[in-house]
Amino acid sequence: MTAMAAEIKKGRKFDQVLDGAREVFMRDGFEGASVDEIARVAGVSKATLYSYFPDKRLLFSEVARLECNRQAEEAMAEFDLSDPVAVVLHEAANRIVRFFLSDFGQQVYRICVAESYRFPELGQRFYASGPALVRERMSAILQPYIDRGELVIEDMDLAADQFGQLCKSDLFVRRLCGISKETSEAEIKRVVTGVVEMFLARYGA
Repeated sequence: MTAMAAEIKKGRKFDQVLDGAREVFMRDGFEGASVDEIARVAGVSKATLYSYFPDKRLLFSEVARLECNRQAEEAMAEFDLSDPVAVVLHEAANRIVRFFLSDFGQQVYRICVAESYRFPELGQRFYASGPALVRERMSAILQPYIDRGELVIEDMDLAADQFGQLCKSDLFVRRLCGISKETSEAEIKRVVTGVVEMFLARYGA
């Protein structure tokens, strides 16, 4: 049984370990984050850390899952689904685009691609906290507008997935490949506007 297949074991200092790991991963990235430093920041011994997470990849995947859920919950709390559909889609696209361009979003994607072949369980965890989460939350956003006749969507999963993929555009790939290290607000606005216009052109009533 691989480390990835091992179940996460929770204990008294579990949240303490996650808080320390989140701080270090967000500051140093996956490669730069050492287990020694995570244990130091978390205020626990390496033995305690390893008792919960036998592999750094597993620890990162749990931090990523919680961070993605935190951002998704934060976004859902701010959306007003009584606003015009174009306004809400614009807000959703803006958040998703910025996440894809963030250092954390890029780290999650790179690790998933690099490690999923050897550790399928890791890929499954990242998928659940990434594409599957976007699909679930976008479906919840879109459904009220379908009910009110403002959108016409027969395949909700496909439409929600398409929205997420549109948000990647070329900005995500350029950042991922190191072609551009900075993205201007004008570039983000251009992509976000294009996402909303294309989505509404396909699914607007």
